[in-house]
Amino acid sequence: MADNRGHLIPMYVVADESGSMTAHLDELNDGLASLHRALLGEPMAAAKVRFSVLGFSNSVSVRMRLADLRQENELPRLTTYGGATSYLEAFAALRNQIPQDVTALKQEGYAVYRPAVFFLSDGQPNPGEDWEEEHRRLTDRSLTLGAPNIVACGIGDAEARTILDVATSNDYAFVAVPGVELGATVAKFCTALTTSVIQSGLSLGTDRAELVVDKPEGFRMAIDVV
Repeated sequence: MADNRGHLIPMYVVADESGSMTAHLDELNDGLASLHRALLGEPMAAAKVRFSVLGFSNSVSVRMRLADLRQENELPRLTTYGGATSYLEAFAALRNQIPQDVTALKQEGYAVYRPAVFFLSDGQPNPGEDWEEEHRRLTDRSLTLGAPNIVACGIGDAEARTILDVATSNDYAFVAVPGVELGATVAKFCTALTTSVIQSGLSLGTDRAELVVDKPEGFRMAIDVV
């Protein structure tokens, strides 16, 4: 089918649901609800985005997939039942899901821009996991259809060097400023995510389509920490 339905950008929020995130999930859920409300007020931007939410700990839960947020009454709530922090499982799930999503959207007649992943974790990956190889495959454009741009934000015990390795550009890697209350940093992550989603969606209606990445307040560039 020819591309005749316009342009879309698939966006994925990949959020840590390990036990250590329990105290911060209310802020994250409130922030995602605020993002939803903001997009409903920006229908031109919302029309260009298909939104997915994945939570990860020892395994991955797909909370929402390829949603047109204009058609959704509410976003799913992230939750935690404990568990550790498997970056390996998170990237493996994305490597499985993203090519399927890109193919599905193309079959519906859309032109698809490179997907964007917004990754948030408060901890280091599980020791002993070869998550780096899974990440390499995910982001290798010769191996993975729709290999994404990854924006990575680290809070709590997440180390700047790790967040830099997750992000696909140094400009996409952020860590929380020490001493800032973690709940507040999660809320600011959602505020910046909202701005990025809206501005990226709006850009698809112009001749300067791009992923817009807004640095969250209360964060600093990870490259400045290492």
